[in-house]
Amino acid sequence: MNATVAAWSAAATVVVTGAITGVYYAFSVAVMPGLNAVAPGTAIPAMTSINQRIQNPLFFVTFFGPLVAATVTGVLLLILGQRSAGVLFLMATAVYLVGAFIPTVVVNVPMNENLDAAGVPTDPAEAARVWASYSSAWTSWNSVRAGASLISLLLAGLGIYLSGTSR
Repeated sequence: MNATVAAWSAAATVVVTGAITGVYYAFSVAVMPGLNAVAPGTAIPAMTSINQRIQNPLFFVTFFGPLVAATVTGVLLLILGQRSAGVLFLMATAVYLVGAFIPTVVVNVPMNENLDAAGVPTDPAEAARVWASYSSAWTSWNSVRAGASLISLLLAGLGIYLSGTSR
């Protein structure tokens, strides 16, 4: 029974970690460059709208999911005596926590809230300054989140591989 639960949990880890990796990746390579290509007076309210709409149940499953699923999988694999695979899943949890989850809570979300609170400056030059400052820093941190999520996904994939070869 534990092996079946571990297998499903491992699959869930890969699905939610892959999904959140894709979200962060898409923002860094498409969404932010697209918003950078329009007038700041358009980009600011568009990003604010995106930040408000992304707060939905499906996103929260993919955002919190890697922490829960990878931890559960790691613990179950340790209980099953698959130490290397279990440790890899726990490492996936740690990498996601430090490189994606914490930066989201400490950096990206506060930046989003500040952008929303500031509104769109009426002076186009000020709007350009606000957007350039926000976009550059936000995208850099988002790219960190994408990279950490990808590493977490790779660790989970390696954990699945090892769990399958140690039977």
